[in-house]
Amino acid sequence: MRRLSRFFGIICALATLFACAAASFAATARPALFTPEEQEYISSHKTLKVGYVPDRIPVSFKSKEGEFAGISRYILDRVGEISGFEFDYVELPTKDVTYDYLQGEGFALVTSVEYNEENKNARGILISEPYFSGRKVIVARNNFEFRYDADFTVAVSTGSQTLKKVLAKAFPNFRLQDYDNIPDCLNAVNSGEADLMIQNQYVVEYWLAKPKYEKLKVIPIMGLDDRQCFSAVVDFKGAGGPTQQDGEMLVNILDKSIACLSEDEIGSYTIQGVMENQYNYTFGDFLNRYRYSAVILVVSSIIIVILAIVLTRVYVRFARSRAEAQAKGLFLSAMSHEIRTPLNGLIGLNYLMERKLDDKPKMGDYLNQSTKTAKYLLTLVNDILDASGLVARKLELAENNVDMELLARTIFTVEGKAMEEKKLDFSMKTDFVSRYIKGDDVRIQQVILNLLDNSRKFTNEGGKVELMIKQEAVNKDKVKTTVTVSDTGRGMSEEFRKQVFNAFAQELETVSKGNQGTGLGLSVSRRLARLMGGDIFCQSEKGKGSVFTFTFSSDKASVPEEPLQKIAEIPEKRVLVAEDNELNGEIIVELLEDIGCKATLAVNGRVALEKFKSSDVGTYDVILMDLMMPELDGFETTREIRALERSDAKTVKIIACTANSFNDEKQRALDCGMNDFLSKPVDIAELQSKLIQ
Repeated sequence: MRRLSRFFGIICALATLFACAAASFAATARPALFTPEEQEYISSHKTLKVGYVPDRIPVSFKSKEGEFAGISRYILDRVGEISGFEFDYVELPTKDVTYDYLQGEGFALVTSVEYNEENKNARGILISEPYFSGRKVIVARNNFEFRYDADFTVAVSTGSQTLKKVLAKAFPNFRLQDYDNIPDCLNAVNSGEADLMIQNQYVVEYWLAKPKYEKLKVIPIMGLDDRQCFSAVVDFKGAGGPTQQDGEMLVNILDKSIACLSEDEIGSYTIQGVMENQYNYTFGDFLNRYRYSAVILVVSSIIIVILAIVLTRVYVRFARSRAEAQAKGLFLSAMSHEIRTPLNGLIGLNYLMERKLDDKPKMGDYLNQSTKTAKYLLTLVNDILDASGLVARKLELAENNVDMELLARTIFTVEGKAMEEKKLDFSMKTDFVSRYIKGDDVRIQQVILNLLDNSRKFTNEGGKVELMIKQEAVNKDKVKTTVTVSDTGRGMSEEFRKQVFNAFAQELETVSKGNQGTGLGLSVSRRLARLMGGDIFCQSEKGKGSVFTFTFSSDKASVPEEPLQKIAEIPEKRVLVAEDNELNGEIIVELLEDIGCKATLAVNGRVALEKFKSSDVGTYDVILMDLMMPELDGFETTREIRALERSDAKTVKIIACTANSFNDEKQRALDCGMNDFLSKPVDIAELQSKLIQ
């Protein structure tokens, strides 16, 4: 039911733009709302300091960017547009918010205040008419039976002291127990420490989406609505603050502004707040729900979870731009198909493997199919991560010695088999001025392979694909490389050619013929080309094929004195693995033991630190350190180890091992004392290489 509700909410949220536009038009056409005295007050109190509650997602909260966000923010911004006020939003503490605190800190307004008799009669504040209405609900365990006259223990957040007064009056038999925040209240109910909690329905809906709380249920409660209003702070002690008359003037202005908001507009803000702030599932949530799945699918599962998280974040970022509304819809539709199809295959393979454990030929076939599916999902993740990193300016290019002849042969070999399977005539021509250049060979290869993959995908059997790599000297130290990929495929319309490099761009005809993808490949490739000092251009005609031209500039590099050496056989290493996820830890330990290492598992940073401190000097050669762990994260654990007074504390090799692969995270790991960085999912060859370096 929750999923159906959210799906319906997505459709309804599209009405937000139109409702806001209509409201804005109505505001400009409406006669003057305010009296001359009120207009004078607005002019003389242009900017008001507003306090907001930071822990009521999605009604009122502090965003990841450190700003006030939520349904209350949307409505208060509209009130500012109507009244002419400007607001300085300041976070309130989660407890001990008293009149003296508000007066002393110079707050003019507090948002997300409950509209009830307690607040109407409170000294030091005046409340507005409600701007948002919901209801309060009970959260309890699934086997709980609520009775109005029972003696229950109720968990209450310390930031909800008015609620305590309301509950004490409505339910005198209840025992009210304070907790620091809403998650602590939910944990108390979940563990049985408290019988129930009472909170806003939208706030509860956000948290109960977390699998951890799947044994909790919502119970409607009669007679307790949840209407939100603003409160104006007034000085009743004569300390020189706003007078009662000032407060009444401010509340009158707020009430008139609120009255201008239609129910449809408020409803659209509610939907927008709920949809943009849904709970993001974590890797731990996924494992909690599917903890009995076969170990062999763990890598694929990690990829899927990371993809879901990154996809959600990318979608939210782009959702803030109304101009890309149509592209977002196409993106979600494509991702639904692209993720569900291989995910369905993985689930089916898992079922078949459980039934065919003793059939080695079948198991080998299933494993091969599982690996191919996992690699496809990894490609989706890489596209989205690259797009996200480029937008956030977190992606930097390496500066390696690149053997262009070797790179070209490698690309031709990699693509050759796929071209042959589709029965395409694939050829390559090269003309190098400088075989060796300075550049990022991984990113150069990524762009060329993306262009070749597109040509192969959109060229029918029997067609031709040609790769040409040509260089010309810019001066004695620099060369310009031009890569041309041409095909005899279906081509594209002139209209689509103009937007082919836009994020999420996909021509409807190609989607309908089974060629869906993220729509990010060409967008990422062009951004990479421009980082290299070049660009990508496209020529195409419907039914006559396409030509993509990729250019980049680079410095010449000297010929290497010695050929690259193969990775030597790895000697036995004693490795301490700091990994808080039990299943992931077991996999890494088994991989290390399989390549001849002795591995010890520590379930978090604190345990890893204690194991190292209690070991003899030289016990561990390497520490594989996860970065995001409870108790003590990887960064702090590394600092603690490096600070120990023992001879191996400064010399033991510490390698970061994390799913976050952005450059700023790598630099942070190196800055805190780590020696190297390894991205998840772990590549065995790369792990071996880093262990012996």
